[in-house]
Amino acid sequence: MHSRIADSEAMHQFGVHLAARLRTGDLVVLTGPLGAGKTTLTRGLGEGLQVRGAVTSPTFVLARTHPSTIGGPSLVHVDAYRLANAMELDDLDIDFAHSIVVVEWGRGMLDGITDSWLDIEIERPTGASTAHADADVDLDADEPRTVTVTAHGPRWSPTAWPQVP
Repeated sequence: MHSRIADSEAMHQFGVHLAARLRTGDLVVLTGPLGAGKTTLTRGLGEGLQVRGAVTSPTFVLARTHPSTIGGPSLVHVDAYRLANAMELDDLDIDFAHSIVVVEWGRGMLDGITDSWLDIEIERPTGASTAHADADVDLDADEPRTVTVTAHGPRWSPTAWPQVP
């Protein structure tokens, strides 16, 4: 499924909408360049799941657990950017079975973790994927993004795929 997300508020709302379809044990893998909206989408998930704590990028701590305020599953937000391989991810000892886990930059590191997951790729039109520290690209630009959701495994039948509101 391909969708166009108009701005950061719409990306946040997409996360809220997606949260309503997630359940304990679900895995969401987010891929996209710096500033694409991965953390913004995850903030929406946190709001929709009604978890405790501000959802911020876990770049320096690698993983943050946000417990539910309503008795639901915790949201575990992982940033795998600085991890070299799946073994380093495994060393984080994440409770995949009893949480909803969102992994930024995790594509290719999660083989064998579960038989079903959502792969969400976010693309920016300005080419931020080629941005470097010295490049003059506005990583905070609030511009449209293209979101591609690919469902893997038996959990995500075609009728269960999240749709952008």
